[in-house]
Amino acid sequence: MREITFDQIKAAVATACVRANKHLPDDLCKLISDCAEKESNPLAKSIFGDLTENIAAANELDIPMCQDTGMAVVFADVGQEARITGGLLSEAVDAGVAEGYVNGLLRCSVVADPIRRGNTNDNTPAVLHTRLVAGDKLTLTVSPKGFGSENMSAIKMFTPSAPTEDIINFVTDTVKTAGGNPCPPIILGVGIGGDFELCALLAKRALCRPVSQRNPDRLYAELEQRMLEAVNQTGVGAQGFGGDITALAVNIEHYPTHIAGLPVAVNVGCHAARHCTVVV
Repeated sequence: MREITFDQIKAAVATACVRANKHLPDDLCKLISDCAEKESNPLAKSIFGDLTENIAAANELDIPMCQDTGMAVVFADVGQEARITGGLLSEAVDAGVAEGYVNGLLRCSVVADPIRRGNTNDNTPAVLHTRLVAGDKLTLTVSPKGFGSENMSAIKMFTPSAPTEDIINFVTDTVKTAGGNPCPPIILGVGIGGDFELCALLAKRALCRPVSQRNPDRLYAELEQRMLEAVNQTGVGAQGFGGDITALAVNIEHYPTHIAGLPVAVNVGCHAARHCTVVV
């Protein structure tokens, strides 16, 4: 049994919070740069150029690439041969988020109660998703999520008789309704299957998959491409001003479901689809 301490987890989460907010994954940076070359709409093309310059400036100046440093979503894959000591996993994660956001000078955007409001002043608590996996390591993926895009997300409980075209139309209509609100170009995480809450979690997890990596199942890989093409035909464009490219990528995650159901969730992510993975 391998021991993982509270302080190790706290330090790892703090580091990941800062790194995720300041540095986009390399494949996403390249995709944004490539789109600047491909876009034919002059205004949209200039916006892609601005996004590329903003990413470079954030790296050079060591500052967040977006003023909304998000709510900290943390995926924790806990090896069942590991033993966490010194405190609860959830407490260690929150301590890491607090340290990362306060000492890293990141904007704190979490309120203590959804109705009463009141800022917690350290961006805690995190939204923590845990699952037991094989091994003796703890894998932590920190994905700060801004709510300009989160607010545009949607879920629909289809029946099994729904044709694939209806699912594609649901995804496309979600993007049309969102317009420029989620700061397109966007990345879409799509969850298909499970039940109501698992479907939404699949969609959120999908946003953490590299944009250069397609679903390993050919059927879903082809569906990702069809959805991407349909979304880009909406003409919403960069920042909602029109253009060829509204979405950079569509990532689908799927799971078995009930014989009477076909849940589909769309988690909208802006171009700054931030995430950082660390292994303790």
